[in-house]
Amino acid sequence: MDELDRLEAMQMLVSAVDHGSLSAASRELRIPASTLARKVADLEELVGTHLLIRTTRKLVLTDAGIAYVESARRILQIVRDQERAAAGEFTAPRGELVITAPVQLGRIHVLPIVNRFLADYPEITVRLLLSDRNIDLIDAHADLAVRIGELPDSSMIATRVGALRPIVCASPDFLSAFAPLTHPEQLAQHSSIVFNSPYLSPWRFRVPSEGSALTIRVTPRLEVTTPDAAVSAAVDGVGITYVFEHDADEAIRNNQVRILLPEFEIEPVPVHLVHVSRNLMAVKLRHFLDFAAPKLRLSLSRFGKI
Repeated sequence: MDELDRLEAMQMLVSAVDHGSLSAASRELRIPASTLARKVADLEELVGTHLLIRTTRKLVLTDAGIAYVESARRILQIVRDQERAAAGEFTAPRGELVITAPVQLGRIHVLPIVNRFLADYPEITVRLLLSDRNIDLIDAHADLAVRIGELPDSSMIATRVGALRPIVCASPDFLSAFAPLTHPEQLAQHSSIVFNSPYLSPWRFRVPSEGSALTIRVTPRLEVTTPDAAVSAAVDGVGITYVFEHDADEAIRNNQVRILLPEFEIEPVPVHLVHVSRNLMAVKLRHFLDFAAPKLRLSLSRFGKI
């Protein structure tokens, strides 16, 4: 097996692991499953050990396979970087830039900045992946992520660009039927609209007089998967919801919902730009960071402190 065949086999192995099966990887790579299986077998023969255990339902890496796939990912990334360097991406702002961001944050704050960036850099294209799931930058071959929340310790480089204020809100009509709320524990007695979010579940508060944190478990009258749906239901009087202030900004300004219990709010949740620490950073990424960071700080400045 020559070096090119080995790199090709590595890519096939990594794809099979990422997709969970040889058949799924073969569809993604648009090659016959038999070809992919043979390439992986050739790779196993070359290294002298089994890398995969094939069951009827999924692929399982052996201990040797776990270490080999981790190394293969690094090697393939180095090759991609060198190809991009040869194409001039490390000397001039050109090529594809892959960015991931949470759906609502990406739509409201990131997309307008991307649009302006594209106007200024005609040789750069952008693929914007919007998902409320934290997409792995390496697996997705992404250059940059916009992340909400505290970041785990890692080798990633993070630039804080703002924060988002979690709020409880409801429509004036809904609130007019009840006595004013004076404590978060009273929320459990009311109809609630729950937005299923990794950033806002469960509903969290702080009690200033006690210096303690408080978690409220509510039984949803309505459960939704997007914050704009939660805000829309709150405007229609379905109940009380817990979202970021920027999600409800228009409804707040139009007096369609009111913010409740502000004195019990937790600290705003941080927002970062995150990218992989590499010795060689593409010019396109450096230009986007310089372009986007101050504009995101300005865009988010109304909704939380840096």
